[in-house]
Amino acid sequence: MKTEFGFTSTALEVSEGVDLTGKRAVVTGGSSGIGVETARALAARGAEVTLAVRDTEAGEKTAQDIGGNVHVARLDLTDLASVEAFANAWTGPLHVLVDNAGVMASPEQHTEQGWEWQFATNHLGHFALATSLHGALKAAGNARIVSLSSTGHMISPVVFDDVHYAFRPYDPWSAYGQSKTANVLFAVEATRRWAADGITANAVMPGAILTNLQRHTGGQGSGTMPAALLKTPEQGAATSVLVATSPLLEGIGGRYFNDCNEAQTVDRRGELPRLQGVARYALDPEAAERLWTYSENLLEKA
Repeated sequence: MKTEFGFTSTALEVSEGVDLTGKRAVVTGGSSGIGVETARALAARGAEVTLAVRDTEAGEKTAQDIGGNVHVARLDLTDLASVEAFANAWTGPLHVLVDNAGVMASPEQHTEQGWEWQFATNHLGHFALATSLHGALKAAGNARIVSLSSTGHMISPVVFDDVHYAFRPYDPWSAYGQSKTANVLFAVEATRRWAADGITANAVMPGAILTNLQRHTGGQGSGTMPAALLKTPEQGAATSVLVATSPLLEGIGGRYFNDCNEAQTVDRRGELPRLQGVARYALDPEAAERLWTYSENLLEKA
């Protein structure tokens, strides 16, 4: 699927003319980086937006800066009790869920359940949130989930035999890549399971943006990104907002987008220019179903 937008488009540009009056949206990690600009664009188009954040004080400052109908609620994706509390407190329909929060290349760390930190934050926390909010998403009638992935997914598929690095030497980048593959697979399987409920999910690659996400890498991502490939936060939020709001995406799910367009599938890293394309294994329906079942089992045992 192709659109008129691209690398330099901003969140406000891609949502121009879209009326979200009466729609309700949740943006995880909405108090910093591209989450702020995602929330700003949704609110500017009339949506009621809830910033789901760990630091509610920072969230309140962001809400005041954005203005409009913006609320703040606490959410810690590595704390299942926090996820459950957020979901239980939600009432009424939910039209847009933007799974924006995440960590990148963090030092080795595990949750109290023994889950690898990046996989737990980037995938499992959002998986628990989405499944807990399924009723609210279904009630919307035409809900959309935006799952933020990254070209980093090409670093690693989900290694089902050792997701949590019980045997492999820990590597922060392969752990990040695995979690970002999981974000794409979630969109594939969520759409397969929930399309009949009017719920679709798509994964997005926002681009290279220097934000707090890089706090474990010295603020410069991998440190090798050419300046010409860097985006502003407003540009970085564009693909998320397009997927969340564009009439072109009505009923479309299980896909991966970058630079506001559906990405080309590749079988080898380097087949396309840097930051482009999606690995075929990230869209594999069998792996997506396996990940869903695996995730359900982890949450049930927690």
